[in-house]
Amino acid sequence: MPGSRRRTVADPPKLAVVGTSGYAFSYLHRARILHDEGVVRFAGMADVHPPSAAAAALLPEGAAAHVGVDDLLHRCRPDITVVATPPHAHVRVGGAVLRAGSDLLLETPPVLDLSGFTTLSRLAAESGSACQTGFQSFGSRALPVLRAAIATGKLGEVAGVGAAGAWIRTDAYYRRNPWAGRRWLDGEAVVDGALTNPFSHAVATALLVGGVAARDPAEIALELYGARDIEADDTACLRIRFDDGPEIVVAASLCAEQDHEPYVVVHGRQGRAKFWYKSHRLELNDERVVLGEPADLLRNLVAHRRDPVGTPLLAPLAGTRAFASVVEAVRDAPSPARIPAGWVRTAGEGAGRHPVVRGIGEEVAVAADRLALFSELGVPWASRPKVADRTG
Repeated sequence: MPGSRRRTVADPPKLAVVGTSGYAFSYLHRARILHDEGVVRFAGMADVHPPSAAAAALLPEGAAAHVGVDDLLHRCRPDITVVATPPHAHVRVGGAVLRAGSDLLLETPPVLDLSGFTTLSRLAAESGSACQTGFQSFGSRALPVLRAAIATGKLGEVAGVGAAGAWIRTDAYYRRNPWAGRRWLDGEAVVDGALTNPFSHAVATALLVGGVAARDPAEIALELYGARDIEADDTACLRIRFDDGPEIVVAASLCAEQDHEPYVVVHGRQGRAKFWYKSHRLELNDERVVLGEPADLLRNLVAHRRDPVGTPLLAPLAGTRAFASVVEAVRDAPSPARIPAGWVRTAGEGAGRHPVVRGIGEEVAVAADRLALFSELGVPWASRPKVADRTG
Protein backbone atom coordinates (compact mmCIF):
# COMPACT_ATOMS: atom_id res chain seq x y z
CA MET A 1 0.00 0.00 0.00
CA PRO A 2 1.36 3.50 -0.81
CA GLY A 3 3.16 5.00 2.17
CA SER A 4 3.21 1.67 4.01
CA ARG A 5 6.99 1.42 3.74
CA ARG A 6 7.68 4.60 5.72
CA ARG A 7 10.64 3.94 7.95
CA THR A 8 11.12 5.24 11.45
CA VAL A 9 12.91 8.54 12.03
CA ALA A 10 15.82 6.63 13.56
CA ASP A 11 16.46 4.68 10.36
CA PRO A 12 18.36 6.24 7.47
CA PRO A 13 16.10 6.10 4.41
CA LYS A 14 17.03 3.75 1.60
CA LEU A 15 18.12 5.68 -1.49
CA ALA A 16 18.29 4.46 -5.09
CA VAL A 17 19.34 6.15 -8.33
CA VAL A 18 17.89 5.43 -11.78
CA GLY A 19 20.48 6.32 -14.40
CA THR A 20 24.22 5.76 -14.21
CA SER A 21 25.82 7.83 -16.98
CA GLY A 22 25.96 11.50 -17.92
CA TYR A 23 24.61 13.79 -15.23
CA ALA A 24 23.21 10.77 -13.37
CA PHE A 25 26.79 9.94 -12.35
CA SER A 26 26.86 13.04 -10.16
CA TYR A 27 23.85 11.72 -8.25
CA LEU A 28 25.62 8.39 -7.70
CA HIS A 29 28.55 10.30 -6.26
CA ARG A 30 26.28 12.35 -3.98
CA ALA A 31 24.40 9.22 -2.91
CA ARG A 32 27.66 7.60 -1.83
CA ILE A 33 28.67 10.69 0.14
CA LEU A 34 25.33 10.74 1.96
CA HIS A 35 25.65 7.01 2.59
CA ASP A 36 29.13 7.39 4.09
CA GLU A 37 27.81 10.19 6.31
CA GLY A 38 25.02 7.94 7.56
CA VAL A 39 22.33 10.25 6.18
CA VAL A 40 20.93 7.59 3.82
CA ARG A 41 21.50 3.97 2.97
CA PHE A 42 22.55 3.84 -0.70
CA ALA A 43 20.66 0.68 -1.70
CA GLY A 44 21.13 0.41 -5.45
CA MET A 45 21.20 1.81 -8.95
CA ALA A 46 19.43 0.95 -12.19
CA ASP A 47 19.94 1.48 -15.90
CA VAL A 48 18.99 -0.17 -19.17
CA HIS A 49 22.74 -0.49 -19.84
CA PRO A 50 25.39 -2.02 -17.55
CA PRO A 51 27.02 0.64 -15.36
CA SER A 52 30.57 1.74 -16.01
CA ALA A 53 33.30 0.56 -13.69
CA ALA A 54 33.42 4.04 -12.15
CA ALA A 55 29.68 3.99 -11.48
CA ALA A 56 29.70 0.47 -10.04
CA ALA A 57 32.59 1.40 -7.75
CA LEU A 58 30.36 3.93 -5.99
CA LEU A 59 28.02 1.22 -4.72
CA PRO A 60 28.56 0.35 -1.05
CA GLU A 61 28.81 -3.24 0.09
CA GLY A 62 25.46 -4.97 -0.15
CA ALA A 63 24.05 -2.65 -2.82
CA ALA A 64 23.52 -3.78 -6.40
CA ALA A 65 23.06 -2.56 -9.94
CA HIS A 66 19.74 -3.50 -11.55
CA VAL A 67 18.66 -3.86 -15.16
CA GLY A 68 15.66 -1.54 -14.94
CA VAL A 69 13.50 0.52 -12.63
CA ASP A 70 10.93 -2.23 -11.99
CA ASP A 71 13.59 -4.65 -10.78
CA LEU A 72 15.15 -1.91 -8.65
CA LEU A 73 11.86 -0.98 -7.00
CA HIS A 74 10.93 -4.62 -6.37
CA ARG A 75 14.26 -5.69 -4.91
CA CYS A 76 15.49 -2.53 -3.17
CA ARG A 77 12.15 -1.05 -2.06
CA PRO A 78 13.74 2.42 -1.77
CA ASP A 79 12.32 5.20 0.37
CA ILE A 80 13.81 7.86 -1.94
CA THR A 81 14.56 7.43 -5.64
CA VAL A 82 16.48 9.78 -7.90
CA VAL A 83 15.45 9.60 -11.56
CA ALA A 84 18.09 10.97 -13.93
CA THR A 85 17.06 9.28 -17.16
CA PRO A 86 16.57 10.95 -20.55
CA PRO A 87 13.76 13.54 -20.12
CA HIS A 88 11.24 11.69 -22.29
CA ALA A 89 11.35 8.77 -19.82
CA HIS A 90 10.67 10.92 -16.75
CA VAL A 91 6.90 10.47 -16.56
CA ARG A 92 7.05 6.71 -17.10
CA VAL A 93 9.93 6.07 -14.71
CA GLY A 94 8.93 8.74 -12.18
CA GLY A 95 5.38 7.40 -12.25
CA ALA A 96 6.61 3.90 -11.41
CA VAL A 97 8.60 5.31 -8.49
CA LEU A 98 5.59 7.18 -7.09
CA ARG A 99 3.27 4.19 -7.52
CA ALA A 100 5.76 2.18 -5.45
CA GLY A 101 5.39 4.70 -2.62
CA SER A 102 8.91 6.12 -2.86
CA ASP A 103 9.71 9.80 -2.60
CA LEU A 104 11.10 11.13 -5.88
CA LEU A 105 13.81 13.51 -7.02
CA LEU A 106 13.31 14.09 -10.75
CA GLU A 107 16.11 15.60 -12.81
CA THR A 108 15.41 18.48 -15.17
CA PRO A 109 13.49 19.10 -17.32
CA PRO A 110 11.05 17.23 -15.05
CA VAL A 111 8.23 16.85 -17.60
CA LEU A 112 7.68 17.82 -21.22
CA ASP A 113 4.04 18.91 -21.12
CA LEU A 114 1.15 19.70 -18.79
CA SER A 115 -0.21 16.18 -19.15
CA GLY A 116 3.00 14.79 -17.64
CA PHE A 117 2.89 17.41 -14.91
CA THR A 118 -0.70 16.48 -14.06
CA THR A 119 0.06 12.75 -14.07
CA LEU A 120 3.00 12.97 -11.68
CA SER A 121 1.20 15.49 -9.45
CA ARG A 122 -1.76 13.11 -9.15
CA LEU A 123 0.43 10.08 -8.43
CA ALA A 124 2.37 11.97 -5.76
CA ALA A 125 -0.88 13.02 -4.07
CA GLU A 126 -2.34 9.51 -4.24
CA SER A 127 0.78 7.85 -2.82
CA GLY A 128 1.54 10.54 -0.26
CA SER A 129 5.05 10.78 -1.68
CA ALA A 130 7.16 13.91 -2.05
CA CYS A 131 8.27 14.98 -5.53
CA GLN A 132 11.32 17.22 -5.76
CA THR A 133 12.75 18.46 -9.07
CA GLY A 134 16.41 18.95 -9.92
CA PHE A 135 16.43 22.72 -10.48
CA GLN A 136 19.54 23.39 -8.39
CA SER A 137 19.05 27.15 -8.55
CA PHE A 138 15.93 26.75 -6.37
CA GLY A 139 18.24 25.88 -3.48
CA SER A 140 20.24 29.10 -3.74
CA ARG A 141 20.54 31.35 -0.67
CA ALA A 142 19.96 34.23 -3.08
CA LEU A 143 16.28 33.44 -3.48
CA PRO A 144 15.01 34.32 0.03
CA VAL A 145 17.09 37.51 -0.09
CA LEU A 146 15.65 38.39 -3.48
CA ARG A 147 12.09 37.58 -2.39
CA ALA A 148 12.49 39.81 0.67
CA ALA A 149 13.81 42.67 -1.46
CA ILE A 150 10.80 42.40 -3.75
CA ALA A 151 8.31 42.03 -0.88
CA THR A 152 9.63 45.07 1.00
CA GLY A 153 9.62 47.26 -2.11
CA LYS A 154 13.37 47.68 -2.31
CA LEU A 155 13.14 47.37 -6.09
CA GLY A 156 9.76 49.02 -6.45
CA GLU A 157 7.00 47.36 -8.42
CA VAL A 158 8.39 44.54 -10.55
CA ALA A 159 7.67 45.21 -14.21
CA GLY A 160 9.31 42.10 -15.59
CA VAL A 161 11.95 39.43 -15.20
CA GLY A 162 14.55 38.71 -17.88
CA ALA A 163 17.03 35.87 -18.27
CA ALA A 164 19.93 35.35 -20.64
CA GLY A 165 22.41 32.63 -21.44
CA ALA A 166 24.91 31.95 -24.23
CA TRP A 167 27.11 28.87 -24.38
CA ILE A 168 29.23 26.91 -26.82
CA ARG A 169 27.98 23.43 -27.69
CA THR A 170 30.19 21.38 -30.00
CA ASP A 171 29.47 18.58 -32.43
CA ALA A 172 30.40 16.14 -29.67
CA TYR A 173 27.56 17.49 -27.53
CA TYR A 174 25.01 16.63 -30.20
CA ARG A 175 26.52 13.17 -30.73
CA ARG A 176 26.43 12.18 -27.08
CA ASN A 177 23.09 10.36 -27.25
CA PRO A 178 20.30 9.60 -29.78
CA TRP A 179 17.96 12.32 -28.51
CA ALA A 180 20.35 15.29 -28.43
CA GLY A 181 19.02 18.15 -30.53
CA ARG A 182 15.77 16.33 -31.31
CA ARG A 183 12.17 17.44 -30.90
CA TRP A 184 10.80 13.93 -31.36
CA LEU A 185 12.33 10.46 -31.19
CA ASP A 186 10.43 7.33 -32.29
CA GLY A 187 7.15 9.23 -32.04
CA GLU A 188 7.88 10.45 -28.51
CA ALA A 189 8.43 14.11 -27.58
CA VAL A 190 12.01 14.96 -26.60
CA VAL A 191 12.02 18.79 -26.94
CA ASP A 192 15.79 19.14 -26.55
CA GLY A 193 16.02 22.84 -27.44
CA ALA A 194 18.04 25.65 -25.90
CA LEU A 195 15.26 26.92 -23.62
CA THR A 196 13.90 23.54 -22.61
CA ASN A 197 17.05 21.66 -21.62
CA PRO A 198 20.43 23.48 -21.39
CA PHE A 199 18.79 26.73 -20.26
CA SER A 200 15.73 25.20 -18.63
CA HIS A 201 17.12 26.51 -15.32
CA ALA A 202 17.04 30.06 -16.70
CA VAL A 203 13.37 29.73 -17.65
CA ALA A 204 12.30 27.99 -14.43
CA THR A 205 14.29 30.38 -12.20
CA ALA A 206 12.89 33.47 -13.93
CA LEU A 207 9.36 32.12 -13.39
CA LEU A 208 10.12 31.37 -9.75
CA VAL A 209 11.63 34.79 -9.07
CA GLY A 210 8.65 36.42 -10.80
CA GLY A 211 6.29 34.64 -8.42
CA VAL A 212 4.41 32.92 -11.27
CA ALA A 213 6.06 29.47 -11.37
CA ALA A 214 2.97 27.58 -10.19
CA ARG A 215 0.52 29.39 -12.46
CA ASP A 216 -0.82 28.90 -15.99
CA PRO A 217 0.50 31.43 -18.54
CA ALA A 218 -2.03 33.46 -20.50
CA GLU A 219 0.29 33.82 -23.50
CA ILE A 220 3.62 32.46 -24.65
CA ALA A 221 5.43 34.12 -27.57
CA LEU A 222 8.25 32.05 -29.07
CA GLU A 223 11.06 32.73 -31.51
CA LEU A 224 12.94 29.53 -32.32
CA TYR A 225 16.00 29.49 -34.58
CA GLY A 226 18.68 27.09 -35.71
CA ALA A 227 22.24 27.55 -36.89
CA ARG A 228 22.82 23.80 -36.92
CA ASP A 229 21.15 21.23 -39.13
CA ILE A 230 19.20 19.72 -36.24
CA GLU A 231 15.51 19.25 -35.49
CA ALA A 232 15.38 21.38 -32.32
CA ASP A 233 16.34 25.02 -31.84
CA ASP A 234 19.82 26.06 -30.72
CA THR A 235 18.99 29.78 -30.39
CA ALA A 236 15.69 31.04 -29.02
CA CYS A 237 13.79 33.59 -27.02
CA LEU A 238 10.35 33.76 -25.48
CA ARG A 239 7.98 36.05 -23.63
CA ILE A 240 5.54 34.66 -21.07
CA ARG A 241 2.58 36.74 -19.92
CA PHE A 242 0.07 36.03 -17.18
CA ASP A 243 -3.33 37.48 -16.35
CA ASP A 244 -1.51 39.48 -13.69
CA GLY A 245 2.08 39.67 -12.52
CA PRO A 246 5.33 40.50 -14.29
CA GLU A 247 6.11 39.30 -17.79
CA ILE A 248 9.03 36.95 -18.30
CA VAL A 249 11.50 37.19 -21.19
CA VAL A 250 14.25 34.63 -21.71
CA ALA A 251 16.84 34.60 -24.50
CA ALA A 252 19.45 31.90 -25.02
CA SER A 253 21.83 30.40 -27.54
CA LEU A 254 24.18 27.44 -27.85
CA CYS A 255 26.09 29.15 -30.67
CA ALA A 256 28.16 31.70 -28.77
CA GLU A 257 31.69 32.93 -29.40
CA GLN A 258 32.48 32.03 -25.79
CA ASP A 259 30.57 30.80 -22.75
CA HIS A 260 28.67 33.50 -20.85
CA GLU A 261 27.43 32.79 -17.35
CA PRO A 262 23.60 32.73 -17.45
CA TYR A 263 21.63 35.01 -15.18
CA VAL A 264 18.19 36.27 -14.21
CA VAL A 265 17.52 40.01 -13.92
CA VAL A 266 14.58 41.53 -12.07
CA HIS A 267 13.41 44.90 -13.40
CA GLY A 268 11.76 47.02 -10.72
CA ARG A 269 10.39 50.53 -11.10
CA GLN A 270 12.95 51.78 -8.55
CA GLY A 271 15.84 49.36 -8.98
CA ARG A 272 16.92 45.98 -10.24
CA ALA A 273 18.49 42.75 -9.09
CA LYS A 274 20.74 40.36 -10.98
CA PHE A 275 21.15 36.70 -10.03
CA TRP A 276 23.82 34.46 -11.63
CA TYR A 277 22.15 31.19 -10.75
CA LYS A 278 25.02 28.79 -11.50
CA SER A 279 27.53 30.57 -9.27
CA HIS A 280 24.83 31.77 -6.83
CA ARG A 281 25.87 35.42 -7.01
CA LEU A 282 23.39 38.19 -6.35
CA GLU A 283 23.47 41.96 -6.83
CA LEU A 284 20.74 44.26 -5.51
CA ASN A 285 20.85 47.70 -7.08
CA ASP A 286 24.45 47.01 -8.22
CA GLU A 287 25.58 46.03 -4.70
CA ARG A 288 26.97 42.53 -4.15
CA VAL A 289 25.14 40.49 -1.51
CA VAL A 290 27.18 37.98 0.49
CA LEU A 291 25.49 34.58 0.46
CA GLY A 292 26.06 31.18 1.99
CA GLU A 293 26.44 27.95 0.07
CA PRO A 294 23.37 26.73 -1.81
CA ALA A 295 21.27 23.99 -0.28
CA ASP A 296 21.62 20.52 -1.80
CA LEU A 297 18.24 19.41 -3.14
CA LEU A 298 18.82 15.75 -2.35
CA ARG A 299 19.67 16.56 1.26
CA ASN A 300 16.62 18.81 1.37
CA LEU A 301 14.43 15.92 0.23
CA VAL A 302 15.89 13.63 2.92
CA ALA A 303 15.27 16.31 5.57
CA HIS A 304 11.74 16.90 4.26
CA ARG A 305 11.00 13.20 4.56
CA ARG A 306 11.91 13.34 8.24
CA ASP A 307 10.13 16.64 8.94
CA PRO A 308 7.64 17.56 6.18
CA VAL A 309 6.25 20.57 8.06
CA GLY A 310 9.49 22.04 9.33
CA THR A 311 11.48 21.43 6.15
CA PRO A 312 9.52 22.26 3.01
CA LEU A 313 10.78 21.12 -0.37
CA LEU A 314 12.87 23.76 -2.10
CA ALA A 315 12.09 22.63 -5.66
CA PRO A 316 8.69 20.89 -5.57
CA LEU A 317 7.06 19.70 -8.75
CA ALA A 318 4.21 22.12 -8.04
CA GLY A 319 6.63 25.00 -8.66
CA THR A 320 7.23 23.94 -12.27
CA ARG A 321 3.70 24.13 -13.71
CA ALA A 322 4.38 27.26 -15.80
CA PHE A 323 7.65 25.72 -17.00
CA ALA A 324 5.73 22.66 -18.21
CA SER A 325 3.51 24.99 -20.24
CA VAL A 326 6.60 26.52 -21.85
CA VAL A 327 8.03 23.14 -22.85
CA GLU A 328 4.68 22.12 -24.30
CA ALA A 329 4.49 25.35 -26.30
CA VAL A 330 7.99 24.75 -27.70
CA ARG A 331 7.06 21.18 -28.56
CA ASP A 332 3.98 22.30 -30.49
CA ALA A 333 5.58 25.32 -32.20
CA PRO A 334 6.58 25.34 -35.89
CA SER A 335 10.05 24.09 -36.72
CA PRO A 336 12.88 26.53 -35.95
CA ALA A 337 13.74 29.10 -38.63
CA ARG A 338 17.22 28.81 -40.07
CA ILE A 339 19.65 31.59 -39.29
CA PRO A 340 21.10 32.71 -42.65
CA ALA A 341 24.59 31.43 -43.38
CA GLY A 342 25.94 34.97 -43.62
CA TRP A 343 25.39 35.40 -39.87
CA VAL A 344 27.03 32.11 -38.89
CA ARG A 345 30.65 31.04 -38.96
CA THR A 346 32.26 27.75 -37.98
CA ALA A 347 34.86 27.48 -35.21
CA GLY A 348 36.90 24.53 -34.00
CA GLU A 349 37.63 21.22 -35.67
CA GLY A 350 36.54 17.61 -35.38
CA ALA A 351 34.38 16.85 -32.35
CA GLY A 352 35.09 20.40 -31.12
CA ARG A 353 33.53 22.03 -34.16
CA HIS A 354 30.69 24.45 -33.43
CA PRO A 355 28.74 27.24 -35.15
CA VAL A 356 29.00 30.83 -33.92
CA VAL A 357 26.14 33.25 -34.51
CA ARG A 358 27.56 36.71 -34.94
CA GLY A 359 26.91 38.91 -31.89
CA ILE A 360 24.58 36.44 -30.15
CA GLY A 361 26.21 36.89 -26.72
CA GLU A 362 25.28 40.57 -26.81
CA GLU A 363 21.84 39.94 -28.33
CA VAL A 364 20.65 37.66 -25.53
CA ALA A 365 21.86 40.14 -22.91
CA VAL A 366 20.03 43.03 -24.58
CA ALA A 367 16.84 40.95 -24.81
CA ALA A 368 16.93 40.26 -21.05
CA ASP A 369 17.78 43.88 -20.27
CA ARG A 370 15.03 45.39 -22.44
CA LEU A 371 12.49 42.59 -21.97
CA ALA A 372 12.27 42.34 -25.75
CA LEU A 373 12.31 39.51 -28.28
CA PHE A 374 14.96 39.28 -31.01
CA SER A 375 12.51 40.51 -33.65
CA GLU A 376 11.61 43.52 -31.50
CA LEU A 377 15.28 44.39 -31.14
CA GLY A 378 15.71 44.48 -34.91
CA VAL A 379 18.01 41.47 -35.07
CA PRO A 380 18.38 41.08 -38.87
CA TRP A 381 17.68 37.33 -39.05
CA ALA A 382 14.77 37.38 -36.57
CA SER A 383 11.13 37.05 -37.62
CA ARG A 384 7.82 37.66 -35.87
CA PRO A 385 7.17 35.26 -33.00
CA LYS A 386 4.78 32.34 -32.81
CA VAL A 387 2.27 33.25 -30.08
CA ALA A 388 0.48 30.53 -28.11
CA ASP A 389 -2.67 31.74 -26.34
CA ARG A 390 -2.99 29.49 -23.26
CA THR A 391 -6.30 30.91 -21.99
CA GLY A 392 -8.53 28.87 -24.27
